[in-house]
Amino acid sequence: MAEISVDLVAVERLLWSGRASFVSAQTTEGQIGIMPGHEPLLGQLVEGGTVTIVDVEGERIIAAVHGGFFSVTGNSVRILAESAEFAAEVDVESARQVLADAEATEEAQRIAQGRVRAVEQVGKA
Repeated sequence: MAEISVDLVAVERLLWSGRASFVSAQTTEGQIGIMPGHEPLLGQLVEGGTVTIVDVEGERIIAAVHGGFFSVTGNSVRILAESAEFAAEVDVESARQVLADAEATEEAQRIAQGRVRAVEQVGKA
């Protein structure tokens, strides 16, 4: 099976680094899927989006990301997010409270949307 090297990095920490067979990310141009041998490209992540990595064992790693960029070469994907957290780390009730709060900032709303979306994707596995 073909593999690519993947790094998922947020400003405050390295979330995940390893070998994968597939990476999917929400970009300002739409959802994109990356497999080994993909043409090189640079993309901008959406604010309040998600990233899914399928490692070489077939495990899905899902993270909520807020802004940033990703770069792709033929054998690597680097995801550089302003902030990111694994779906398993998300306090979904807190995120839903932000979504229900009419006084929450637009940025807080987007971050909360990404967190809820990441948790919902885990349920679709």
